[in-house]
Amino acid sequence: MPQKTITDQDLYRLQQVVDVRLSPDGKFIIYTQRRVDAKTEKKYTNLWLVPTAGGKPRQFTRGNQADSSPRWSPDGREIAFLSNRADKDKPAQVYIIPIEGGEAYQLTEIEGSIFSINWSPDGKFILCEVIKTDQEVLEREKDERKKKLGVVSRHVNRMFYKLDGFGYLAKERKHLWIINTKTGKAKQITDHPIFDESQPAWSPDSRMIVFVSNRSEDPDRNPDLEDLYLIPAGGGEMQKITTPVGSKSLPSFSPDGKWIAYLGKEGISVGYKNTSLWIVPADSSQPAKNLTEAYDIHISAWTINDMGTTEMMPPTWSLDGKKIYFQVDRHGSTVVYEIGVDGKGLQPLIGEGGAVGSFCFDRRQETMAYFYARMDNPGDVYVMDMKSRQPRRLTEVNRAVLKDVNLGEIEEVWYPSPGGMNLQGWILKPPDFDPNKKYPSILEIHGGPQLQYGNFFMHEFYYLAAKGYVVYFTNPRGGRGYGEAHTKAIWNDWGSADYDDLMAWVDLVEQKPYIDKDRMGVTGGSYGGYMTVWIIGHTHRFKAAVAQRVVSNWLSMWGSSDFNWNFQDEIADNKPPFEHFEKYWQKSPMSTIGNARTPTLVIHNENDLRCPIEQGEQVFIALKYLGVETEMVRFPEEFHGLSRTGRTDRRIARLNYISGWFDKHL
Repeated sequence: MPQKTITDQDLYRLQQVVDVRLSPDGKFIIYTQRRVDAKTEKKYTNLWLVPTAGGKPRQFTRGNQADSSPRWSPDGREIAFLSNRADKDKPAQVYIIPIEGGEAYQLTEIEGSIFSINWSPDGKFILCEVIKTDQEVLEREKDERKKKLGVVSRHVNRMFYKLDGFGYLAKERKHLWIINTKTGKAKQITDHPIFDESQPAWSPDSRMIVFVSNRSEDPDRNPDLEDLYLIPAGGGEMQKITTPVGSKSLPSFSPDGKWIAYLGKEGISVGYKNTSLWIVPADSSQPAKNLTEAYDIHISAWTINDMGTTEMMPPTWSLDGKKIYFQVDRHGSTVVYEIGVDGKGLQPLIGEGGAVGSFCFDRRQETMAYFYARMDNPGDVYVMDMKSRQPRRLTEVNRAVLKDVNLGEIEEVWYPSPGGMNLQGWILKPPDFDPNKKYPSILEIHGGPQLQYGNFFMHEFYYLAAKGYVVYFTNPRGGRGYGEAHTKAIWNDWGSADYDDLMAWVDLVEQKPYIDKDRMGVTGGSYGGYMTVWIIGHTHRFKAAVAQRVVSNWLSMWGSSDFNWNFQDEIADNKPPFEHFEKYWQKSPMSTIGNARTPTLVIHNENDLRCPIEQGEQVFIALKYLGVETEMVRFPEEFHGLSRTGRTDRRIARLNYISGWFDKHL
């Protein structure tokens, strides 16, 4: 019987788990499961429920809609969630469904987009972030003629006015609202024409709310000037909490309400620094303290995969207030660590060898529920008893797809970099690997660059391996997971130590007896696309390249990306191109494109707001002009993240174009 291998069509069958939440009594876990309708190309999400004692998961909500963000009421009797079931063309509203059965009912009728929901500890209110729909949009929706004609013009007066994955941003800012859980009455408690308030969290007594806001004179020009603020739950005067200057996120109160934990960096334009865990008294009576600075770890949940985005959780306090739990990207895994509030006793709790997304506890912190993925599994729901520390898997969401599939063998390799440190890489061999044969190979380069490859399912890699390629990938300097110096190595110097590391990795792999040195390819997207174009301008060792959603010219990237001027921190000593022209050009792959001879396929998305499509167009036209074999594939409507979140038929087409190009040349 022939072996089963991963196919492109499996993208229609693979489902994704997100939003894992444990009931207060620890008996049930609610989570969101995402699926694709192959006929309509639409994606739907529903809520599922699984008992922690074990048993078959059951679908808790049904229908072709987007149900998301399930949150247990403090008494465990109800679940609030977001859904667009009432009107698929309008933003989702808050719904509540009883856990014992009964229909979900709509709680809110807010004219705007709701981004997060959190019950107050006393269960009386739900706190959420809202961006109200602009008045001109509401007026256009009421007039059928204007609605049919669409937008006439866009009047822009801010630097950050668009965002990849969303499009053009509303003029309204993000503000905080509270909703009465009995009546549905909604009250906006913050407001300002310029400032946003985000990532709110309740105090244990339900009386105060902490949130993040940048209230500098020009937040778009000073994105690092974020602060923590307190506001009474019913609205009123804000109180700024004294913290070091720098970016901040995900604040959370200690159980006694006296302290606030948050994630952050100290300084301006220091994006290479580790994100650290801080604590600060809620009354600012003591200076904020960095608990993780001494350990050289980066707090994040971004191990690269092509199944979706894992959830980054706020710091979670132990019931006695003596420890805090948080996620760390390290050595290819996303692990939950624990540390004492004195900064001592750092140790991993769960997640080695995989990637932990959302995690949470019951009210007694006897049980932990979490999302966990591995290289061979896109992710499932797990539970762990906190005394025994023994994890149990409760779901097998993709068993029907992956059962009896030969993914191929993956070998983890540590090797010395030209910089003197050890680097981590992986080699994936084809499912029917024969050590006596010579194989074509593909070097995959990750995006970011401040991310990491690692222990998370990559359908694309398995698909290419099933096509007969050895696929190999590594984490060169510039990424995350190996300390701050590793990340800082290419700060203001892309295409230097990272290029050296990648070439050292290729040198190592091509010495393997099963590698055909004359049939080696290279591909990558975003920063990986940058490196792909940089590589073809600096070496001819690869016989084919696929450059995806590339950065090619920093001069034209400045101001045209949704991040607009902000790249200058990382690229050009925090100076704009009209002050540092040579640096921008020197670090642009277009500056060396004249050396290119490698047949190169350029793939770009027409609605990419992160790396505008003109970046790919420049590469394609330059190669055509030079007489280098090249083609360009453009995907309409798609944002930057097509490979993870795009329409499934386009994701499949992308894979076929990549494999087709390498089939032709390798």
